[in-house]
Amino acid sequence: MRFFNTAGPVVRSDHYCLSPLHRFDLEEILSLINQKKYFVLHAPRQTGKTTCLLALMEHLNAGGQYRCLYFNVESAQAARENVRQGMRTILDEMASRAIDFLNDDFPESHWLQILEKSGEYGALNKMLSLWAKESSLPLVILIDEIDSLVGDTLISILRQLRTGYSMRPALFPQSIILCGVRDVRDYRIRSTQEKAIITGGSAFNIKAESLRLGDFSRKEVSALYNQHTEETGQVFEDKALDLVWDLTEGQPWLVNALGYEACFKMKNGRDRTIPITKDMINEAKENIILRRDTHIDQLADKLEEERVRRVIEPILAGGEQPEQIPVDDIYYVRDLGVIRTEGQIRIANRIYQEIIPRELTYSTQLTISHDPIWYICPEDSRLDMDKLLTAFQEFFRKHSEHWVESFDYKEAGPQLLLQAFLQRIVNGGGRVEREYGIGHMRTDLLVIWPYPAGIQEIVLELKILYNSLERTIKDGLSQTSNYMDKCGTDEGHLVIFDRSKEKTWDEKIFQQEKIYQQKKIKVWGM
Repeated sequence: MRFFNTAGPVVRSDHYCLSPLHRFDLEEILSLINQKKYFVLHAPRQTGKTTCLLALMEHLNAGGQYRCLYFNVESAQAARENVRQGMRTILDEMASRAIDFLNDDFPESHWLQILEKSGEYGALNKMLSLWAKESSLPLVILIDEIDSLVGDTLISILRQLRTGYSMRPALFPQSIILCGVRDVRDYRIRSTQEKAIITGGSAFNIKAESLRLGDFSRKEVSALYNQHTEETGQVFEDKALDLVWDLTEGQPWLVNALGYEACFKMKNGRDRTIPITKDMINEAKENIILRRDTHIDQLADKLEEERVRRVIEPILAGGEQPEQIPVDDIYYVRDLGVIRTEGQIRIANRIYQEIIPRELTYSTQLTISHDPIWYICPEDSRLDMDKLLTAFQEFFRKHSEHWVESFDYKEAGPQLLLQAFLQRIVNGGGRVEREYGIGHMRTDLLVIWPYPAGIQEIVLELKILYNSLERTIKDGLSQTSNYMDKCGTDEGHLVIFDRSKEKTWDEKIFQQEKIYQQKKIKVWGM
């Protein structure tokens, strides 16, 4: 039985998969290769880059026009600034893959001697030159994980490839594709030897194009899941497929992870007579987040980078459009797959929207001592949001200065602290859905709480006080009402954080009940 792949390249006999050569514009890539271009293919981690490169190598070698070799240089990352050790690792890897994929031992027979004679700053250039001269067909080289290298090792590789460029195709590869998470233009390489920052664009100024491997389309998500249905008879309900798309927006790892969790790990999903429902997909999503799978850990690790913080913090704060976010930082975070930039800058998908605040406040959630049972009504098991927010007002008054200052994302500190408090309470019984973005002037939360008689849905609008309190309440009531309409609930709360240093806590803390468009909305000052 095949299954959904969540680790490593796709193996077609083992995994449900889309045709790798249909994931990118094959006609464009073949045209670039025919034109002897050197170019970049980049995409976020675990989106299928390696699978696509291996399929491209197979396709080119079957065509009889080129000899194509794929190899991965990530193992040389450990060498860091030791260029000789890094080059030794890279040449050895290239030689091994030439034997594996092409049954060609020419690199294996020559690379060590070339390294000794040409040195680490010329060995790769010399090796590719001699091999291209010896080869009966033009060489095409696919170098994966190029941006895993650092410092002078990476600079040396880029410059050696650039040096041989003018000799192609008779004395150097016809075409070279560099593959990684980032576009080469975004490389900021610290050269110990030159005591300077070298940009990728200057070290590899022969790049013709930067192609990006995209996410799955809505149609491709359905096609992938339909392979499971065809092989097992287990169907996905339409609402389940809609939710997968809504949660992932086609991010390949997330799509596969939800499918694997729902169909192969969850006990009820392993019964092929039971259809996969919307509720099962929601359960699968929560399991993946709580388990902190590798993909989630990688995202959490990136959030610690200053360049990422400069982009993500204004989104989480939901405030005014910042005067300036460095364009290079926006490109960088987009290339990591964390944001989308079509129209307004926003978090890439709903699962990331949930993961990011939860990861940023994970330790906070663990140390909040409030017991969830305190806020559950004993008579009907509904969540008592009035009691919960009253408790949070007291908690925020006593502890906000300490907690907010401990956050790396201080501008979004109040919103993050409330979300951590909510997450601590609803964990295991409900969930919190989030919407936010630059320029929204608010953060929208929807608390979903199952109880014996049904499902309780509670809207919370979080706003920072920028103008007058009256204007903020007026705008907030309209926004809260609209979000209540969107979610189809009659329970709404507007939370206003006043970050001014001049006011006392007695001035900031208040509770009001408002009627807006025939809806009762509770207003909370913090």
